[in-house]
This record gives sequence, structure tokens and C-alpha cells, in this order.
Amino acid sequence: MGSFDQTFANSVLDAAFDRAGASVRLSTGPMHCRYMTANGTATSNGTELGTASGYTAGAGAPTFTTAAAAAGTEASNSAITTTNMPATTIVGVEVWDQAGTPLRKQWGALSANKTTNLGDTFTIPSGSLTSALP
Repeated sequence: MGSFDQTFANSVLDAAFDRAGASVRLSTGPMHCRYMTANGTATSNGTELGTASGYTAGAGAPTFTTAAAAAGTEASNSAITTTNMPATTIVGVEVWDQAGTPLRKQWGALSANKTTNLGDTFTIPSGSLTSALP
């Protein structure tokens, strides 16, 4: 996975170093994996694939769970599978929670763009989407 969303990362650092009044908004899961047709940055969202065929944008995006963080301070995903994809090219993903006002947690480019044809199945294999702290 690429980077943490800057707003989220700032809240983690502020809370970790006990900045007065700082808190981290915990995630409301399971997490959503949103497919991007244009990647964002640490401070701005990418362009999400619109609702089409088997993909539902926003709060309907595929969900996944993660295993507990391991010795390398890294957590990884369960398999994420979307069937009946539209014809598109996915260049990255963003991880969002399911709170009343969803919060983007992470974003990143795929290691290689993935083009799908109408009706294809797109899968991010288990363990391929990782979140790590240095």
C-alpha cells in the first residue's frame, strides 16, 4: 500500500505524542477497498471507478478484513474479489472506513495497472494489500 492519508497520519502522530486534545478516530469496519482510475495524493482523494456492472462506488465498495499486525508492524488483507467488473483500467486503491462520514485511511498505486473487460473478475489476493509502519 502506498501511504497513509495525511489527515489520518497527523492524528496518529498527535495522539502518539500526547498533544493536548489529540485523538485518533478509530476505524469503523470492515474496511472498504475503493478502486481508483486516477491516483490521489496524501492530501487529496483519487478518482474512484464509478458504479457500473459489479462495482458499487463509495460505501458499496468491496470490504475486507486484515490479520493482526505481525512482527514487522505490518497488517495484510483478506482476499478482495469483485465479479462482473466493468471495462476499465484500475491504477490504484484507497482504503476507507465505514463511519457515518467515511474517512480515507490509506492510498496507493497498484504495482501494475489492471485492465478489466466487461464481466471480468478482479481479485486482490490475500496478503497483497499491506499496511506498514517503518
